[in-house]
Amino acid sequence: MLKSLSIQNYALISKLDMDFTNGLSVITGETGAGKSIVIGALSLILGQRTDAKSIKQGADKCTIEAVFDIASYEGLQAFFAEQELSYDPHNCILRREIWTEGKSRAFINDTPVGLTDLKTLGTSLIDIHSQHENLLLTDNKFQVQVLDVLANNQPLRAQYTKEYKNFIAIRKHLQELQEKAKASTDEREYLRFQHQQLVEAQLKPNEQADLEREQKTLSHLEEIKAGLFSIENHLSDDTHGVVLALKEALNTSQALEKIYPSAQAATERLQTAYLDLKDLQTDLSCRQEKLELDPERLKLANDRLDVFYSLQQKHKVQSVEELIALRDQIAVQLAEIENYEEVLAKLQREQDAAHKKVRELAAELSATRLTAGAYLERQLVEKVSVLGMPYMQFACRIDKKDAPDATGGDAVCFLFSANKNVALKPVAQTASGGEISRLMLGIKALIAGATALPTIIFDEIDTGVSGEVADKMGQIMRLMGDVMQVVTITHLPQIAAQGNTHYFVYKNDEKETTETNIRRLPPDERIREIAQMLSGSELTEAAIENAKELLKYL
Repeated sequence: MLKSLSIQNYALISKLDMDFTNGLSVITGETGAGKSIVIGALSLILGQRTDAKSIKQGADKCTIEAVFDIASYEGLQAFFAEQELSYDPHNCILRREIWTEGKSRAFINDTPVGLTDLKTLGTSLIDIHSQHENLLLTDNKFQVQVLDVLANNQPLRAQYTKEYKNFIAIRKHLQELQEKAKASTDEREYLRFQHQQLVEAQLKPNEQADLEREQKTLSHLEEIKAGLFSIENHLSDDTHGVVLALKEALNTSQALEKIYPSAQAATERLQTAYLDLKDLQTDLSCRQEKLELDPERLKLANDRLDVFYSLQQKHKVQSVEELIALRDQIAVQLAEIENYEEVLAKLQREQDAAHKKVRELAAELSATRLTAGAYLERQLVEKVSVLGMPYMQFACRIDKKDAPDATGGDAVCFLFSANKNVALKPVAQTASGGEISRLMLGIKALIAGATALPTIIFDEIDTGVSGEVADKMGQIMRLMGDVMQVVTITHLPQIAAQGNTHYFVYKNDEKETTETNIRRLPPDERIREIAQMLSGSELTEAAIENAKELLKYL
């Protein structure tokens, strides 16, 4: 239940603190006093988006904080564990802070959280029913939800949702694969042609680099041979050859050693240089002999490289290695295409099994909804007919959909008539605003009796009713307050008199600003407030006596 609400710098409120009690709490006040401001502040706790206009003029930020006792709410402890939040069942604090520059922060038990988490928890704790929400009664999805709540089939509905999502995922995968298979089948021959070309090219790693080096050599053969010959000539020339000169220097150094031992080092170095250049001379000579012009080999290298270059240009790659990778990739694609039929057949079997499971669960849901629909028809007429509609007729029509969807296989439609011998029609086509309000109150009352609803707040649900009807509506709200916390904003004394606790909203008009305040009324002030609501601008003794009667004062 909602234990307390604190509001700072929101709209016309500078600071406001409210403590709430069990049962039915009523909030009254003159039109424009700011009753809906309280609802607006609570909406922020539920994660509703806002802007800087919500902040009281002259303030930097506004803060809304609500404290709840959640000890009786099953399943919420798991939410706190999943979000790694501290769990205090008797003091669960939700806070929202909004700055003038548009920034907003949300907290659960003083831990910063995202707006989605705040909304998830907030909507589990408070159900704000405004006049706008009455329009939900004409929404078929809402009508399905009403039946599910009354049927208490949440585990079955959760299982259905899980299986339906699985079916949709399989169906989507199958459709995507079918499209891919069709597109791939259409290009199968082209892929085979590409693959065949790459296979016939007999591609090998590093072959291109080797051939490019060989091609370069064969294309410049005469130039290479002439260069090698020139180098060899400089080494071996009988008159000016380097090798001959080194030989003579070596002989001189060896002779010098006999009279100058320190020449040994020079001798060793000359010996090494002589042998190295002698070996180089021999190597160059051998290379010249091996280098022979081979036009056929040059043609083969050019032809092979042309194959590489043509394939690289065609496939927009730069190397043989990339062509090899492409060849292997195409091979995998072709294997997938050949395997599509088997994979598609397997997926089709999975989809059929999932669809069968969905239909079975949808049938189970339908059975629970049929039972809940019959219960709703009986109980709603009983509850609402006393609200000024003695000849009311109501039926819950459940038709089968062509195929199950996210909510199941049922198309639910609430049918209504307020008068005798008038055919039932969909609520959206026949019920007035006041009639819809009374129907919604009856439905909420039934739901409250069927399951543990969170705190419910009625924002002027009594619009368009008066007198005995208003009294009956108040009694229904009071009975709801026996099993849950109910807060209602009302202009009707008959409903205000039914409350266990009474809050009064009022304005203080200062010199420069207007402030909205709220206070809990003691018994004597409550009598005067209800009397004022009965008599209007002038408070009369008769109105006071009437107020006492409404409040059961003797």
